[in-house]
Amino acid sequence: MNESEFDALANAALARIEAALEKAVDESDADFDYAMVSAGVLEIEFEDGSKIIVNRHGAAQEIWVAARSGGFHFRWDGSAWRDTRDGGELMQALSRLVSAQAGVGLSLG
Repeated sequence: MNESEFDALANAALARIEAALEKAVDESDADFDYAMVSAGVLEIEFEDGSKIIVNRHGAAQEIWVAARSGGFHFRWDGSAWRDTRDGGELMQALSRLVSAQAGVGLSLG
């Protein structure tokens, strides 16, 4: 994959994550804020002050997620962003991570 293909896929993923977060805030009792803090960096901040950072890493052509429970790297497999360790899908992993930090069950899929 070349750089422009990666950028397009990563930007689409970040936009999808933002839309899912907006829907989750509107439809649940979850208390968190989110914002694009710079190009390619999405920050989710929770009531307890903890954060999840989602960013694209161009050199590795991955989307990285930093959460209270650890760091995760996701690589495009041709159809989805997959965790480089366990093969899990990005939105499913974010659902689990955001739910854990918000203390409310959420589905971002």
